Amino acid sequence: MEDFKTFAKSYFMKLESQFRAIPVDRVEQLANALLFSWEKKKQVFVFGNGGSAGNAVHLANDFLYGVGNKVLPGLKIHALPANTSVVTCLANDEGYESIFVEQLKVFAEPGDIALCFSGSGNSPNIVRALEWCAGNNIETFAILGYRGGKAKEIANCPIHINIDD
Repeated sequence: MEDFKTFAKSYFMKLESQFRAIPVDRVEQLANALLFSWEKKKQVFVFGNGGSAGNAVHLANDFLYGVGNKVLPGLKIHALPANTSVVTCLANDEGYESIFVEQLKVFAEPGDIALCFSGSGNSPNIVRALEWCAGNNIETFAILGYRGGKAKEIANCPIHINIDD
């Protein structure tokens, strides 16, 4: 087994190369869409599974509260995996693949934004939510890893970092 320093240096070099590969033009599209939604008081929906769910919840916290810095109101942002009662109810009654789309059907309005986080881009609940948004005038963004999966093809603006880690 390699020693920690060798492992850490290798890992940091891998991260550095992936940071250089981030499609900055697409990140700028997302930033502009978020700014527009903030100015026009449109809603933003963020979602993902596992660690990506945690990222969605954290982002929602920062944009709801932190972005306005107590001077301006934050974004109208909703982390769809945050309410465990809703998520488990929908998973039980409608199927896990519907936990995000059923919430979007209730809350989303034309002109809103949806942002998913996904490693594979192939989780059925992610794909179904993006497909529903595509048919209901919700602009979609996807931050993706691995090969990007189906979400890369469905999202209006996929932000794909091609890394299998």
